[in-house]
Amino acid sequence: MIASPQPHLSPEDYLQLEEHSPVKHEYIDGQIYAMVGATDAHVTIALNLATALRNHVRGSGCRVYISDMKARIESLNRYYYPDILVTCDPRDQATALEKRFPRLIVEVLSDSTEAFDRGDKFADYQTLNSLQEYVLLNSKRQRVECFRRNEAGLWVLQSYTDQQETFRLESIDFEATLTALYEDVGFE
Repeated sequence: MIASPQPHLSPEDYLQLEEHSPVKHEYIDGQIYAMVGATDAHVTIALNLATALRNHVRGSGCRVYISDMKARIESLNRYYYPDILVTCDPRDQATALEKRFPRLIVEVLSDSTEAFDRGDKFADYQTLNSLQEYVLLNSKRQRVECFRRNEAGLWVLQSYTDQQETFRLESIDFEATLTALYEDVGFE
């Protein structure tokens, strides 16, 4: 994410600007931040998972969105573009440009975004009552980190590495192999 020198924008001004902008921006309390391009590994991992998730939720009422759909955190005045978002809430069908009730959010980690994805962005996402699972996918090695909200409202981490064959996303009752997730990904 790259800061763009702009005056303070209202959410309405941001949405109007974003609709016509050739560059995507995330919005944090009146400020916009340009999104940077992604690596081959990043895009391949996100596409592999999004394809599998779409096939899994077909006919269930859930919808899978990729990086062009905004997640809105109204209580904090934020708009983010997660790599993958899954919503099963019918209220999200009424909004074409944003989703407010995600069940699952996935971010593919990169050098420029990892600290933010693990820190402030995760803290912001935790304020979404609908969110059951936040997943971080490593793009340098086979590693999946699933943060799940438990019955007490605490976020519990379960990690999967190349030591395990499969990983599980409990929020949508999904299981896949790490081999399929990382298919066609070349690690440095």
